[in-house]
Amino acid sequence: MKILGINASPKGSKSETLKLVKAVLNGAKSKGFKVELVELCKLNIEYCNACGVCYKKGKCVKRDDFQFLYKKLLAADGLVMGSPNYFRSVTAQMKTVIDRMADAVHCQLLTGKYSVNVATSGGPGQYRQVTEYLNEIMLNFGSFVTGSTGVSIRSGPRALENAGKKAFQLGCALAEDIKAGKDYRKQRRRQEKNRKYFQNLVKMYKDEWIHEYKYWDKKNWQ
Repeated sequence: MKILGINASPKGSKSETLKLVKAVLNGAKSKGFKVELVELCKLNIEYCNACGVCYKKGKCVKRDDFQFLYKKLLAADGLVMGSPNYFRSVTAQMKTVIDRMADAVHCQLLTGKYSVNVATSGGPGQYRQVTEYLNEIMLNFGSFVTGSTGVSIRSGPRALENAGKKAFQLGCALAEDIKAGKDYRKQRRRQEKNRKYFQNLVKMYKDEWIHEYKYWDKKNWQ
């Protein structure tokens, strides 16, 4: 079993967000999981241009590093998404990846996976704007959310240390959730509604979204 961590901070080794992502991965690793870290800002991922080809054929027309990352995302059992707060949201690099996953959300391709989301911010508590956003995104893609944490950089070294400890524990919890196949009932009810919504959307555009219609048809719309 494998957990993939994605750091969307452009600060590289100086990134506090990176430290939180690594802490989650270390927690999962302590439970015997294989882990991998991807530095998103080192990849070349272009913006989505809303061409709709992925809906029709299941493949993106762009030839960049997204396909490399996408395969890893779909192959992982667990995901750790990390971003600093940039104007009340994730970085542009993270948002670009999310936008490129429209086909994945229509087909609910993260169903059965678990995720942890981490964030940092300058102002006190502002990291929650990012973790709450990422929690919603992962639920919409079909993933369960084990939990999230973050820290304000201005809070000082002790707060950073405590956030790292909490991130490590979340990594342990993420691993245990995956092993047990934990059912978050409230989240599952949300996912079931999302699943039905996207299925109905695909049926509405079945003549255009050929790949997605075939995908759900093979699954008997379950």
